[in-house]
Amino acid sequence: MVENILLRLIPILLLTTSSLADHHQYPNVSYDKRSLIINGSRELLFSGSIHYPRTQPEMWPDLFAKAKLGGINVIQTYIFWNIHEPIYNQFHYQGNADIVKFLKTIHEHGLWVSLRVGPYIAAEWNQGGFPYWLREVPDIMFRSYNDPFMYHMKRFCQMFINIMKNEKLFLPQGGPIILLQIENEYGSVQASYRENGVKYVQWAAQMAVSLYNGVPWVMCKQPNAPPEVIETCNGRHCADTFTGPNGPNKPIMWSENWTAQYRAFGDPPSQRSTEDIAFSVANFFARGGSFVNYYMYYGGTNYGRVSSSFVTTRYYDEAPLDEFGLFREPKFGHLRDVHRALRLSKKALLWGERKIQKINQYVQTIVYEKPGDASMCAAFIINNKVKIPATVNFRGVDVYLPAKSISILPDCKTVVFNTQTVVAQHSARNFVTVNTDNNLDWEFYREPIPTFDTLPIKNIIPIELYFLTKDASDYAWYSTSVSFDRRDLPMRPDVLPILLVENNGHAMVAFLNGEFVGFAHGKLDEKKFTLEKPINLRPGINHISLLCMTLGIQNSGAHMENRWTGPDALFIKGLNTGTLDLTRNNWGHEVGVSGEKLQLSTEEGITRVKWTPDAGLGTPATWYKAYFDTPPGNDPLAITMDSMQKGHCWINGKSIGRYWASFLSPLGKPSQSEYHIPRSLLNAQKNLVVVFEEVGGNPHNITILTVNRDRICSLLGEITPPSVRSWERKENQLRPVVEDLKAGARLICPDSKVIEKVEFASFGDPVGACGMYSQGKCHAPNSQKVVEERCLGKITCTIPLVRDAFVDRNKDTCSDTFKALAVQVKCGAGAAKL
Repeated sequence: MVENILLRLIPILLLTTSSLADHHQYPNVSYDKRSLIINGSRELLFSGSIHYPRTQPEMWPDLFAKAKLGGINVIQTYIFWNIHEPIYNQFHYQGNADIVKFLKTIHEHGLWVSLRVGPYIAAEWNQGGFPYWLREVPDIMFRSYNDPFMYHMKRFCQMFINIMKNEKLFLPQGGPIILLQIENEYGSVQASYRENGVKYVQWAAQMAVSLYNGVPWVMCKQPNAPPEVIETCNGRHCADTFTGPNGPNKPIMWSENWTAQYRAFGDPPSQRSTEDIAFSVANFFARGGSFVNYYMYYGGTNYGRVSSSFVTTRYYDEAPLDEFGLFREPKFGHLRDVHRALRLSKKALLWGERKIQKINQYVQTIVYEKPGDASMCAAFIINNKVKIPATVNFRGVDVYLPAKSISILPDCKTVVFNTQTVVAQHSARNFVTVNTDNNLDWEFYREPIPTFDTLPIKNIIPIELYFLTKDASDYAWYSTSVSFDRRDLPMRPDVLPILLVENNGHAMVAFLNGEFVGFAHGKLDEKKFTLEKPINLRPGINHISLLCMTLGIQNSGAHMENRWTGPDALFIKGLNTGTLDLTRNNWGHEVGVSGEKLQLSTEEGITRVKWTPDAGLGTPATWYKAYFDTPPGNDPLAITMDSMQKGHCWINGKSIGRYWASFLSPLGKPSQSEYHIPRSLLNAQKNLVVVFEEVGGNPHNITILTVNRDRICSLLGEITPPSVRSWERKENQLRPVVEDLKAGARLICPDSKVIEKVEFASFGDPVGACGMYSQGKCHAPNSQKVVEERCLGKITCTIPLVRDAFVDRNKDTCSDTFKALAVQVKCGAGAAKL
């Protein structure tokens, strides 16, 4: 309950304090070898990446309040050049492109900002953040010591640094920005540019510092970074892989700690355990780190066409806050707890002297202390053995270490946290259907299939797809015509000619004389593909039409300006005269599909064509529309697209991204099934949903869903230490904040809901995970009753982890068994018990 109240109060309280702060001037942000120095003091910094165009402005306050509740004190974001300047010298800052509002909202929540200026950002973002027009600047070479590129890069950087200055967003001006980044992971491509790569890196660093030097600049994954900047690490285990910054007086910083991995269409789920992340963070700070950024803390949604090639619409859903902004437990809670444990150790970490003692091959202690000052001592006890636990006698006290874990002792005496021991509650995400086919009455409109004569752009060979579309659409039509005499065609009805199209990517639907021939596509690591299908040619003129598609422009690698895609060659095999090459047969082209030009995704646009009630034929290149009522409540919303194949979806004229349900992962399932509908896009009642299906699907199985994490769980063992939240540092001493330090399962319903049902409870040796628990051989029969008495009807409850609460010791039939408590409850609306 306390956490829910805090979430509501944080924005109000911090708006007042941050507004007062705006009128003051502060010292420049500096640094030494221990940390950044902010307002004259060293700081431990826990940062989370949240990208403004991957969310909606209405979500920003809630996301920042939740991040702060998780122990985050810095928000990291890139600047996304191609959404701000999609056309040269035409700028866009509205809606979720309002970076100034985004940064000011962060400030209102009492958080700092790490701003990654780039302008190259990677980020699984279309062309790495570069606008399309940049690649058509004469003689340009991206990310090299190249005059045209450096001119536009400096122009961009100067423009945004000036915006930040004018809005007083740097910390020395009273704003939130404490850190800037120039370039991004250039070390991985620098060798491709040889001497021009070396010169470019030096120029970029000097240029950046010349624009503003009131806060430090960093370069990530940049070996031998110029002295003007700080080199930082990206990866999963920077404590082990990072050799250190580019100078003895620079802090050890981790700019990307990957909370999972982005996914491309066709990929299986991406996972990274909570325990592994916590271990990596504790290990990094134990070895002198003072800044960690979680990439991502909230991943969000790739709305519209913003993702790089083949990347899913859902982005880093496995982050501590999932795509819908809900707490992903236990990842959120366990990382919150490691932050608290490190903050309890702050003084020793930032001012103490470090000593490392190796106990054996796998176990060591790292101690920070100041001789003569008993209040300044913090210890990390590390067990690197992957499968075997250890017990270490540390300063006269036996400390048990699970396998591959780190225990943190903020006073060198008390274990307040272990990376492998998860005290935080767990949660399971639920998708609840709120509509049926009865209230989604689908109508369709078929995209006209063009021919060579009807297409406006003519060329001997197919035009390269990126150059043709100039990133104005995912789609382009290609068509050529060819005439056959009866004698050219096979005489036997069971022998058909073969259409063969070689394509550089990304996907394509082929038609012959307006009829569907087939669909083919590439994938993330092999974008080229070949379509090879039998066709029914007729005597006389035949029209071959190809609907070619991009799924974004590649976001990384050297010489990005030279990437190409689209149809490369076309042949008809199996004719009586042999194989016919139609590559140079004269081609017609058109950018986009007609429905885009008619704006069929909007209320005004749908009136421009005649719609027909859908009979479930599943035709390709087809537009569908329907209406749905806004579901009641505040739970996030989604739409499920598994009955379709590939296309695009809009809600009330706003794109919620690409979908691709037919590209199955090795597990036999789509990489993404549900697509986020932000409530801010909805009307009070009636909402228009429009789908453009490229290949063919059945819209009648599309459903609108509400999303919740109302099923919460806990699984704790008897030797689990008390939660780190049981401790505070007061008057330089570590003290308990509760009288009873015994461990217990603490459950908290989200959004002030109450526990309406105990779905599982077992004290004994239960097995499974949240949503899938089952009893083991040892089980206390009254487990359900104990939990119900303590939890039903409450927003939050605590169940003690003591045997006497569950079983009479004289009747314990498995007294020698090490016991655990597993609980699963369902939260719902209702009045809480007092």
